[in-house]
Amino acid sequence: MPQSQFIDPARVRAKGELTFPAIPLNAYDKTLAQERARYSDTELIDIYRDMRVIREFETMLYSVRTTKQYNGVDYVYTGPAHLYTGQEAAAVGMAYTLDKDDAIFGSHRSHGEVLARGYGMIRQLPDDELMSIMKSFNNGLTLRAIEKQAGDSAKDIARDFLLYGFMAELFGRENGFTKGLGNSMHVFFTPLGIYPNNAIVGGSAPITVGAALYKKIMQQKGIVVYNAGDGSLGCGPVWEALNFAAMSQYDRLWEDGYKGGLPLIFNFFNNGYGMGGQTDGETMAYGILARVGAGIREDALHAERVDGYNPLAVIDAFRRKREVIDARQGPVLLDVVTYRYAGHSATDASTYRTKDEIDAWQSRDSIQSFRTELAANGILTEDAADQIDRRIKDDITRIMRVAIDPERSPRLDLVRDPDAVRGFIFSNERIGKRGEGAPRTLKPLDENSRVQKLKQKERFAFGKDGKPIGKLKQFNIRDALFEAMIGKFYDDPSLIAFGEDNRDWGGAFGVYGGMTESLPYHRFFNAPISESAIVSAAVGYAMMGGRAIPELMYCDFLGRAGDEVFNQMAKWQAMSAGALKIPVVLRVSVGSKYGAQHAQDWTSLCAHIPGLKVCYPVTPYDAKGLMNAALSGSDPVVFFESQKLYDMGETFREGGVPEGYYEIPIGEPDVKRQGGDVTILSIGASLYAAMDAARTLEAEHHLSAEVIDARSLVPFNYDKVIESVKKTGRIALISDACERGSHANDLARNITEFCFGWLDAPPVVVGAPNVISPCPELEQYYYPQPDWLLSAIHTKLLPLKGYVPSMNYQTLEKIRRERLGV
Repeated sequence: MPQSQFIDPARVRAKGELTFPAIPLNAYDKTLAQERARYSDTELIDIYRDMRVIREFETMLYSVRTTKQYNGVDYVYTGPAHLYTGQEAAAVGMAYTLDKDDAIFGSHRSHGEVLARGYGMIRQLPDDELMSIMKSFNNGLTLRAIEKQAGDSAKDIARDFLLYGFMAELFGRENGFTKGLGNSMHVFFTPLGIYPNNAIVGGSAPITVGAALYKKIMQQKGIVVYNAGDGSLGCGPVWEALNFAAMSQYDRLWEDGYKGGLPLIFNFFNNGYGMGGQTDGETMAYGILARVGAGIREDALHAERVDGYNPLAVIDAFRRKREVIDARQGPVLLDVVTYRYAGHSATDASTYRTKDEIDAWQSRDSIQSFRTELAANGILTEDAADQIDRRIKDDITRIMRVAIDPERSPRLDLVRDPDAVRGFIFSNERIGKRGEGAPRTLKPLDENSRVQKLKQKERFAFGKDGKPIGKLKQFNIRDALFEAMIGKFYDDPSLIAFGEDNRDWGGAFGVYGGMTESLPYHRFFNAPISESAIVSAAVGYAMMGGRAIPELMYCDFLGRAGDEVFNQMAKWQAMSAGALKIPVVLRVSVGSKYGAQHAQDWTSLCAHIPGLKVCYPVTPYDAKGLMNAALSGSDPVVFFESQKLYDMGETFREGGVPEGYYEIPIGEPDVKRQGGDVTILSIGASLYAAMDAARTLEAEHHLSAEVIDARSLVPFNYDKVIESVKKTGRIALISDACERGSHANDLARNITEFCFGWLDAPPVVVGAPNVISPCPELEQYYYPQPDWLLSAIHTKLLPLKGYVPSMNYQTLEKIRRERLGV
């Protein structure tokens, strides 16, 4: 909400009409003879060869998937096979002009793009650089598996290396590009500019926005290409990405030197189908895909339709669109018409289309058409073309024999090393800063007005006389988070933050207040209401080498970014076998007072997903220390914050919150109150209910409760909990999350196992009821109260003399509710 922009009612209410720019359709009309001056014979033959490699590679995959053999070599492959057959010209044309500074991202159907980009890079890179890449990858094991049988030149070796690394990945082998953990739909190899392909349709779109943001913000060379099918335009995240990539603020509000559009091409391979749905005439509304650009921005994203059956037409389009991007007028949208001969996957019988349609496209086959043109222009004879074809088939057969050989291409040995995959879930590295040079800021840190105000605040909630200090004078959780984040902004030049209402407003809950005066737009900006794009753009930014703090205004909005948090942010470190780092700290605010869709604690959802670290601090000291740790790590962190506690001062640590830098290791719970009769383990804001209950136990029942604040859900060190239970023999767990599916149940199960010999009773879990969160007037009946905890302790752990429970924790009542599903 920049005050510099005035929404003029006279302008927006004025009569008029919109006009749209013309969108070219298949405008390329040059013959091969006319293009001879632009290409050498060798380059044209290479185009043919690359298309043939893709075709034969997919023939091999289809054969082993359906007939369990290829060219006389037996192999049973049961994995996915989304074939590229028919689309080869579009892939080779896309990759032809790209250089080493460019990055491509793809989809579940991206084998052709991987091979085309890989072969293009092999031709470009010097031999010594190629050998360095191959020797350094996987400790040289991938190279050694094929080096002896490859040709003499570095480029011959590199071509075998590309085929082998790709094929070994397909077949789940340790020498694959991601040790077999990515498989067919996720294969990539960043040293050749091939970034992750995504099995989630449309999943790469907002990631590429983040990748392009990184190039723009860090002022790096190159463009980013989002490759996907036309079916992906049925996905909300793709539309979010189109808008996010084309936001007006890049031109209007970002400062000089950073103005202009993103270096991004949305390259849609339009094969006419999204699975079995026909996109033109059935499942989509646009008719001609290129039309979509006109709905995003007034320049229509420089959209055009391109004949993807002619590789030279695609090359021409990419050359022209790079000029648009070089002029900082991106992003660009391309509608590249092509066709897949096979079904959606190898098991798809294509019953939704006719044989006549398939025959019509195959009669215009791009590879055969290009081969005919080469012959007609005296560039490649039929005999020479046949020789190329035979060599490609022999090479693929030869490499396949190596890729399926269990001695030369073993799988990860999960018997010998059961933790092999676990070792890739988190990298657990400490990275002070990711970017080089000095961070771009607008003023020195000590001149920031909020930083100055914080110096006047009391960092402990009680004065020397033991009396509470006024709320406005206390250094609170909101301040602690701000202090950690702004300190990192002045340390790490790659750090950016974005979300809804961040700038000017200071965030919906005031955490970012004061940031705007210190940080330029390109480091701290408002995002559209596009939760999917917010999260995935941060993932893409991190993949390229940056660090990001995206924010979801409410915990409930995790549902709008479910795939992006659970399948993208969480999984790419492991699917890359540790090659990628995703240092993203996703701030998520747990609401209250706003009812069923704005006041839910969904920490358990994130704790359930492997690959996410999960923090939930509820004191200023813990909030600052854990945020500092999260912002210095290498792993994705979901950082939960309680809206009802933002103004809470530090009531536990008598020294208060230090002004200087410190970290609290993620995963270490903290004993907030010593005791010996019963242990209470709290998650999040329920700490304060636990403390109230502990005081009541002591005052009215002469029982000493030890209260432990989890602080983090993943990872979690049980040592302090185990030691406490050894003393007390009893434990109650409390959380604001709904009881069913709560992570507190996992903690209780583990505590039962770890402490069975010391427990006098099974652990009891206290959570919110399995109903919707109500209006604020009824919240006392929804969020666990101190008396609920006392009721649970009395009923399940330790009878309290003279106590009458306010809540029913009897086993029969629990059985009744479970039977009803509530």
